[in-house]
Amino acid sequence: MKFIKLHLSIGLRVACCAACCLVSSAQGLGVEPVEADVVLRGGTLIDGTGEPRRVGAIALRGDRIVAVGQFDIAGSPKLLDCTGLVVAPGFIDIHDHSDKRILEAETRGVVNALLQGCTTVVTGNCGAGPIDVGEYYSAIEQDGAGTNVAHLLGHGSLRETVIGNVNRAATAEEINQMRRIAEHAMQDGAWGMSTGLIYVPGSYANTDELVAIAEVIGTYGGFYASHMRDESSELLASIDELLEIGHRANLPVHVSHFKASGEENWGLIRQATRVIQQARDQGQAVTADQYPYTASSTSLAATLLPAATRSGGREELIKRLDHPEIGSRIREHVADSLRRKQEGAAIRIARYSTRPDWIGRNLAEIAAVEKLTPTDLCLHIFREGEAQIVNFCMSEEDVRFAMQIPWVATASDGRTAIPGPDRPHPRYYGTFPRKIGYYSLREKVLPIEQAIRSASGLPADILGMSDRGYLKPGQFADVVVFDPQRFIDVATYDDPHQYAEGVVALFVNGQLAVSQGKPTKTLAGRALRHTPRKAGE
Repeated sequence: MKFIKLHLSIGLRVACCAACCLVSSAQGLGVEPVEADVVLRGGTLIDGTGEPRRVGAIALRGDRIVAVGQFDIAGSPKLLDCTGLVVAPGFIDIHDHSDKRILEAETRGVVNALLQGCTTVVTGNCGAGPIDVGEYYSAIEQDGAGTNVAHLLGHGSLRETVIGNVNRAATAEEINQMRRIAEHAMQDGAWGMSTGLIYVPGSYANTDELVAIAEVIGTYGGFYASHMRDESSELLASIDELLEIGHRANLPVHVSHFKASGEENWGLIRQATRVIQQARDQGQAVTADQYPYTASSTSLAATLLPAATRSGGREELIKRLDHPEIGSRIREHVADSLRRKQEGAAIRIARYSTRPDWIGRNLAEIAAVEKLTPTDLCLHIFREGEAQIVNFCMSEEDVRFAMQIPWVATASDGRTAIPGPDRPHPRYYGTFPRKIGYYSLREKVLPIEQAIRSASGLPADILGMSDRGYLKPGQFADVVVFDPQRFIDVATYDDPHQYAEGVVALFVNGQLAVSQGKPTKTLAGRALRHTPRKAGE
């Protein structure tokens, strides 16, 4: 097999003698020839460290990288000519919501992630997902997956299992029960714990509860990732709580989808960055991730309704809506929220099974057609069922600022998806090529080495994953080869179900998952178990 040679004209053009197998230095001259199954040669290596690119090649044997640099080859491996292409570690999507869908036959291939260059997804984010980590990993191993899967324990799912969807503080016994489940999850290979503090029932937990459970996570070497309580006007207070949890529980903390939401809060992300940087300078382990878009996506209820009104589920919500005083207060809150969102014009319906004809249209448009106010339309939706939405709430300037921060990883906040009638956020299909192909290679917002580090070595470091994320001998053979002239996102808000372009080849655990730009349907992904460690180990 041999790839077509593709040359570069955007700062990565290289010259490579055809007789020269590799360059660079991981192996010196005079060493024994390397035995390999596959050798990727002549490509521009960007290794995940952030260090400058270099021309060279990589040898793969079985599921491992066995050589990077200048070396002789033994035997007759497949030689793949990567001249004019970038060779990088497979990308690690540290914030993914594939959870149950990666167990389903139609979507376990995770093709939308593979064609972005992703070889590992981290599930269990925003406090959701399976809490029986051992059972979840076993299910992945039984049927396979397109990418590797690393899982976090979701605090919201944990709390719902122990307490239910109830707006009250946990008792001492309930906290102890959650701590026991958390310990079991870490022993089964969870990489940490996530929270979703705008979602029910996670939003009902106080800081002491979160610290108590996070202590267990830290004892086993895990980290704490949080969709914080507020990403708008109370962003700084939310970061203060995150830092407090990390300090008191003695574990690394991580901001999920770092942003400042709402036009009145644009620019606040700079102050938030200064607060985090100060904590880092004082020795606290704090990181973040970001998707490179100006719209967010979640449920309509989580966007517009106070958490207290969602206690007990939809039936209890309807009772509150029907109550003269409580219902009036809810209506006022929703109306005020919509005023700050262009009277609903900034919110599009992404998925709503009750009225599929509303999908892709904004609330203001739908309200006009239905002869309702935007507020009445939303109250109607809350009564009938849940709607997933896309919310245009961030500034382009803030997005560009955040992606340049060296401790901010790239993450999709998406999930495994296939084309269908819904219109999800385009981040499902385009996050990584948008950051690398558009913002780095085309817009020059950040160097290509940093953009690739934010998608590979950095998320591996955040997770504490020592055997993936870099182009180094001994690492698992998760490797992406892409054409920098063609690597770009194609998905849009109007037409999101479009696969990214430009990945020429992708190896997952040494197996070819994408060849000549096409998925091979190989389910080479594995369940990645974190090795638990006790304090002091």
